[in-house]
Amino acid sequence: MYETYYGFSAKPFQLRPDPHFFFGSKGHKRAMAYLEYGLSQGEGFIIVTGEVGAGKTTLVRNLFNRLPSDQIVAAHIVNTHLDPDDTLRMVVSAFGLPYEGASKTDLLTRLEKFLCDVDHQGKRALLVIDEAQNLSARTVEELRMLSNFQTDDKSLLQTFLLGQPEFRATLHSPGMQQLRQRVIASYHLGPMDAQETRAYIEHRLHTVGWNGDPSFDDGAHAAIYAYSGGIPRKVNTLMDRVLLMGYLEEMHAFTEADINTVISDISEEFQLPQSQGDSLAVNTPAVLGQELRTSDTRTGDRRANSVEVLDERMMRLEKSIVSVLSILKKIVATPQGAVTQPMDNQE
Repeated sequence: MYETYYGFSAKPFQLRPDPHFFFGSKGHKRAMAYLEYGLSQGEGFIIVTGEVGAGKTTLVRNLFNRLPSDQIVAAHIVNTHLDPDDTLRMVVSAFGLPYEGASKTDLLTRLEKFLCDVDHQGKRALLVIDEAQNLSARTVEELRMLSNFQTDDKSLLQTFLLGQPEFRATLHSPGMQQLRQRVIASYHLGPMDAQETRAYIEHRLHTVGWNGDPSFDDGAHAAIYAYSGGIPRKVNTLMDRVLLMGYLEEMHAFTEADINTVISDISEEFQLPQSQGDSLAVNTPAVLGQELRTSDTRTGDRRANSVEVLDERMMRLEKSIVSVLSILKKIVATPQGAVTQPMDNQE
């Protein structure tokens, strides 16, 4: 593994969100400020949107690390391909309440009692919903109705909604006026600029004990930014592959050409193969169509786990490559006589 080769304490560019690697870019600091402001208000909705891989989930997990457990009871929902009734069950379940076999009336009653109990304990309830762009207008309205739980002087439930930019289209649809009136803050998390992208890379490297090995010149950083566009997840994907190549090739300094080599490899991996015979040419469209239809139906259920699965696959791939490389090194390093001698003895 390249962590040992470069003396890192862990993988600096893993794909799964980890609050320990949180980097406060200008955008992320402002988004965090909005979330913290929302917490201080104790009511209404906070909306944060951003492109895929912009760091919204990491933002939430960093927020959760800061939450005073003796003051706030938080629930986090990431599977949002649900109808309104299923969403209510998910909310009830997220707060640790029984939900199986219960009617909608029972679910609402249980949730209200729980929220009142939380309030009596001097705490507040916070609901965080990730991937909010998957919510239908009816489901969003169901969530708005939950904000009606309140005492004479305070709201019993506060909700944060995080999603991709298309969620704003839902918010501005004609039936969302009442929800919009309850939004106390809204922020769009954009990509990092070139300077922040470089600082982000160095921050993650320093977090795992980087001491300058390997090094990246200005051209390398420029190529990384050009490819990633300042999106953290794309930076992580590229840098993980760059460090893996560095380990395999025993490199300690990276230039623009080195980064572009890895970018080219990644691009080739995601290209569709050329025609490989009449049978493949005939079957490929149907197969791809079926895969796309299957993907569409399963995206919601798998979205929360896709990053972790991809990260695990990359780790298994790295292990396989390292094993093969180790065997090849042993073969090259072994004198020819040591290989042939056992065969001579058998004769």
